[in-house]
Amino acid sequence: MSTSRPVGHGPLPPLHSAPDADLDDIDRRLLRRLGEDGRASYARIGAEVNLSATAVKRRIDRLRARGVVRGFTVVLDPRLLGWGTEAFVEVYCRERTSPEEILASLRQFPEVVAAWTVTGDPDALVHLRAADMRHLDAVIERIRREPGVQRSRSSVVLSRLIG
Repeated sequence: MSTSRPVGHGPLPPLHSAPDADLDDIDRRLLRRLGEDGRASYARIGAEVNLSATAVKRRIDRLRARGVVRGFTVVLDPRLLGWGTEAFVEVYCRERTSPEEILASLRQFPEVVAAWTVTGDPDALVHLRAADMRHLDAVIERIRREPGVQRSRSSVVLSRLIG
């Protein structure tokens, strides 16, 4: 059986719940199954966890209402869409650049896959996808010209080991 995972993500980690999450074993099994195949039918999931399709739907609806499940999505293959070059860029900002300002700057770039504020010397870590090296270079240069950005340091992905 083939499972589909978002780009950059490996197998689902063990679903250990925090004490206030209040997930039982069946909830964790449902979440694992949804993580493997978000399009699996309630009947199919129910057969795997020994519940009726109606009971599975009720549990998933409850998990959605609680915010444990925030949505369902399509997983695209960026390489097949022409975005085969990937990089991680450390962004170093000028003093007093807020996370909100960094977010506003990065949101304008469709090449930004994800971005995080981080500990250590850089202020943000940005995951980029581009068509090729020339495109990647142009995007990094545009990011570097943003008002709050002082400098950047890039690492281009050569090959994916996991995910």
